[in-house]
Amino acid sequence: MKPENFASVHRRSIIFFVVVACFSLLSFRLFQMQIIEHVTYSEKAANNSIKAIEQIPLRGVFYDRNMNVVVSNVPAYTLRITPADYDKKLNPLLEAVLGVEPGYINKILYNNRIYSKYIPVRIKRGIDFKVVSWLEENSEHLPGVDYIVEMQRGYPAGIRGSHLFGYTKEITPKLLEKHKVYYQPGDYIGYSGVEKAYEKILRGEKGYTYMMVDSKRREMGRFKNGAEDVPSVKGNDLLLSIDEDVQRVAEEQLKGLNGAAIAIEPKTGEILALASAPDYDLSEFSYVTSKDYLQKLYSDPDKPFFNRATASAKPPGSTFKIVEAIAALDMGVINTSFTVVCRGGQTFYGRYFKCDAVHGQLNVVHAIEHSCNVFFYNLIYKIGMPKWNDYVKRFGFGQDTGIDIGDESPGFIPSDKYYEKLYGSNWPRSIMASLGIGQGEVSVTPIQLAKYVSLIANDGVTYTPHVVKGYLDNTTRKLIPFTYKKIDVGINKNIFDIVKEGMFLVVNGSGTAAGIRSNEIQIAGKTGTAQNPHGKDHALFIGFAPYNDPKIAVAVVIENVGFGATWAAPIAKKMIEAYLLKDKLKNEQPNPPQEIKNNLIGAVGEN
Repeated sequence: MKPENFASVHRRSIIFFVVVACFSLLSFRLFQMQIIEHVTYSEKAANNSIKAIEQIPLRGVFYDRNMNVVVSNVPAYTLRITPADYDKKLNPLLEAVLGVEPGYINKILYNNRIYSKYIPVRIKRGIDFKVVSWLEENSEHLPGVDYIVEMQRGYPAGIRGSHLFGYTKEITPKLLEKHKVYYQPGDYIGYSGVEKAYEKILRGEKGYTYMMVDSKRREMGRFKNGAEDVPSVKGNDLLLSIDEDVQRVAEEQLKGLNGAAIAIEPKTGEILALASAPDYDLSEFSYVTSKDYLQKLYSDPDKPFFNRATASAKPPGSTFKIVEAIAALDMGVINTSFTVVCRGGQTFYGRYFKCDAVHGQLNVVHAIEHSCNVFFYNLIYKIGMPKWNDYVKRFGFGQDTGIDIGDESPGFIPSDKYYEKLYGSNWPRSIMASLGIGQGEVSVTPIQLAKYVSLIANDGVTYTPHVVKGYLDNTTRKLIPFTYKKIDVGINKNIFDIVKEGMFLVVNGSGTAAGIRSNEIQIAGKTGTAQNPHGKDHALFIGFAPYNDPKIAVAVVIENVGFGATWAAPIAKKMIEAYLLKDKLKNEQPNPPQEIKNNLIGAVGEN
């Protein structure tokens, strides 16, 4: 058969059309890739030959109000593996060098399998310098294995600040999904306290060093001699409001106890100290936390992780008598001439309520001085349940204070509607007598008490309690202050003068806290002993000093120990002295040379 007779003309036309169409499509695709999408494919090719090495920024450090470094950065080494370049045959060798059990590396790589194989996986943090030296010597034989210098937290001031500073921790998959724009697997993130509340300010911005690599992902040199590298940006340093010395005293005084101690500057709402006990060692969380230490904390029945300063709600006891006196005076239902005769107790609505002593005839000032229960039993009935509830909430009880480190409880303030729901419209009015002395269903937190006594000390005006004053600009080192809400209860100063006179006599007269009287500082305060159905009473004290110009207000709550005057008041006195007698106390106990402190601040704060 002759070739020209093969097939029909129609068939040859179809074959010709198909061949032309295929060549046309291929030509167009080549033109599209080489001309139109040249930049895109060039970048993809470059990505296959360029390795981005992430540069973790230094985390911002913490200063106290006197520019003492209280939380710093300490260098530490982390071994990483890039799965795309790594040979798992190296597992036994690396595990032996790291001193971990067989299967350790495989487990970590498996847990990170959902992420890109080109993202380095952190295998072990806190490796020692001997391991780093070995890695350097054998780097040519360890494809995909490297190490980076990261920072762990240091605490040079010797104060713990467990619930105040908080800690950082490796980000969980759940949090990573929420914050995937910035974080990578293995990154650390603030988990509690200041570290968590100010994470975005503290973390800084990551940088990247770009390296040329060959087909086996071996580094061949800097990409464009580093011209495209992105430097990391250090996180901003925070200026805290706390005073290192007051914080140290609070922690020392709480050792072996369950409770909390808080000091505030009344005029500003700045927290000078915040301690909760029992606490825990933050240095154990600075990098790698051992399972044994975590298990010890989790199994402790006293719950060291629980921040009693902001979240533990308990009856306020007699410390609540001050707000009751303020309410009655402001409403005009009593004045300083109004008196009650105390005979050791009184009956209300068929129930007899005791007093701690037979006080005789007392006005409001001396009722505060002697903490007379009978006087305040009578007072709450004069005020009435709705007004009592209103004034108590005006001072911030029954709601969050808004403290900037969060993690707080609102406590509970009962109302007439609450009792109507519980008992009906004829609820037993005898309940009110217990509320009049801070007992019954009412519960408050130590931070609420600290805010409350700040308002009393500063004649009804203060600011939202806060731990951080602001941050330091990385370039100018100038303070960028934060603003906080002003609080004004709208009550006349003369009324505060009356109750403060009673609080002065509590300490400096024949009151319940005469044991903390000082020849150097005029302290005013109020003790409280809250009944506890599960054991010994809780001890409370609120106070401020100096009396005529308050610069510090303190609230102390100690669980299951007994009287406020015996346990809580002496701790408050120590904290007040640490703040107001600072120079005298420092002269008695010499500090390290000033040049050492300056060098420390320069080395850590200016990075």
